[in-house]
Amino acid sequence: MSSSSLSIGIVGLPNVGKSTLFNALTKKSVPAENYPFCTIDPSVGIVPVPDERVELLSKFSKSKKAIPAVIEFVDIAGLVAGASKGEGLGNKFLTNIREVDAIAHVVRTFEDNSVIHVANKIDPLQDVGVINLELVLADFETVSKRLGTLGKDLKKGDKEAIAEENILKKLEKVFEEGKMATEANLHDDEKFKIKSLNLLTLKPMLYVLNTSEANENVDVEISGLSVKIDPVFEKGFDELIKQSYKLLGLETFLTTGEDETRAWTIKIGSTAPVAGMAIHTDFKEKFIRAEVINWKDLIDSGSHANAKAKGLIRTEGKEYIIKDGDVIEFLI
Repeated sequence: MSSSSLSIGIVGLPNVGKSTLFNALTKKSVPAENYPFCTIDPSVGIVPVPDERVELLSKFSKSKKAIPAVIEFVDIAGLVAGASKGEGLGNKFLTNIREVDAIAHVVRTFEDNSVIHVANKIDPLQDVGVINLELVLADFETVSKRLGTLGKDLKKGDKEAIAEENILKKLEKVFEEGKMATEANLHDDEKFKIKSLNLLTLKPMLYVLNTSEANENVDVEISGLSVKIDPVFEKGFDELIKQSYKLLGLETFLTTGEDETRAWTIKIGSTAPVAGMAIHTDFKEKFIRAEVINWKDLIDSGSHANAKAKGLIRTEGKEYIIKDGDVIEFLI
């Protein structure tokens, strides 16, 4: 599986605790040799997804090694207002966000006079607004440019162009109101038609509220998915990693044996042959069937042989949709 389907960009205004969060996450980093897609970029951390199933299955199979699923977190330069016009590291910032699949938006909710806030006051909702507005402005420009290039095809009455124009107009209206593309309520086929534009405000976003011990009770209501963490005390990191995994639409199946127990990452809703590609691309073409059992059923059975004797190991074909926590042996 390529790194692009596993990356989350950490964004935020300067001094909100972005780098502290990134550094704490990458302390948990795993050695790269088991993950062929790994980068050596200092701003990328490969972080294991907390999963007790890997440890339990590893003990069960007396595996020589246990390999967790991972996510890439990318530390993206701090954003300032005006980024869409190239202020600060604006262009670099926007390019970096285009390259990730989801956004973890760090918002500061703590008061601390020794850590200057870029606007000189703590107002989490305003901070969220500053960043989201920059993303909206950048997308507005992308959509306007694209509308400009459709002219010729529209004159010809090209059906595809007319369909795309309708979607772009819908987006333009939303952007004019300062809203994100996610609020345009596009259908999946509409999103697919404009996929190449790689809009920033269509990316799934998770809000990370950076609290502090003294300020534990500050309740910031940010609509959408949000997690509270405190980088100093490393609270909530596991939750952040799990939510990020979910945000990317990912789930895990497992393989286990004496050599290794490993968690494999797939998109939710994958069929068995598609899931097999996580192990090797040949698995899709050469797939015959899969032997499947839920991880807990396997452990509760006490051994693979017992599980088989109890009829808990099922044979599944090409149509089978993998469930999170399935332990699978592929037959090709």
